[in-house]
Amino acid sequence: MFIPLHDANHLKHIRLQYVTISLIVLNVLVWIYTSISSQEVAQATAIGLGYIPALVFDHAELPAELVIVPDNLTYITYAFLHGDFFHLAGNMLFLWVFGDNVEDALGHVKFLIFYLASAVVGAWLHGIMDPNSEIPLIGASGAVAGVVTAYLLLHPRVQVWVLVLMRLPLRIPAWIPIVLWIAFQFLMFAAGGEEQVSWAAHVGGIVAGGIMVLFMRRRAVPLFDRVIVTPKGAEVVTTEAPIPSPASVPASGPPRQQMPWGRQP
Repeated sequence: MFIPLHDANHLKHIRLQYVTISLIVLNVLVWIYTSISSQEVAQATAIGLGYIPALVFDHAELPAELVIVPDNLTYITYAFLHGDFFHLAGNMLFLWVFGDNVEDALGHVKFLIFYLASAVVGAWLHGIMDPNSEIPLIGASGAVAGVVTAYLLLHPRVQVWVLVLMRLPLRIPAWIPIVLWIAFQFLMFAAGGEEQVSWAAHVGGIVAGGIMVLFMRRRAVPLFDRVIVTPKGAEVVTTEAPIPSPASVPASGPPRQQMPWGRQP
């Protein structure tokens, strides 16, 4: 539907969003490892670290040579695996644009807990919907969905640049694309959607993120921030002409008026 590009929503409580950056770096490194490995190693990694409901709910058992972590840990490890570059890039772009301000509102430690908990709830709902599935669930979409929902509740009126239909850049309030995106996730979840996408994981992350941000944010951080932040690329700075005093008006004619000039950085 849309790709977020830029929001220029400045940090207020932290200097650097190092948890968001670390999560992105870790996801990229894991993807590089699985990409340069053989197909057998990549598949074994997806099976050993991916979330497989049939294993978690004891409907199947994994061969010992494929076990990497205990089944319960796959509630988290699956969120650091991605199927291809576009799967990775989409999730990381959403995390990059929206994650820093959510981390700013929650604090570093709470944001990490928030992110992982959103991933856990996303995997849990996916498993509940099909507990006999033996297909590994991979991807950070559940965790990122929680981040996007938290951003909506914190900064709905912030102006963001988005790319619509891969070709049309627009600057609109954040609530418009995010609400449409969330509605689409629920619609696809209700309709059954395509089998290659776990809409249940997305919905689980959305619900978890919307609930957790209510009590995990800093006390000084309000919901529905009323400050409208415009991306720098769209700001126009003007200098207003001074109003001449009567003493400065030449006797021979009307005062000269200084023309205001604007600059678009």
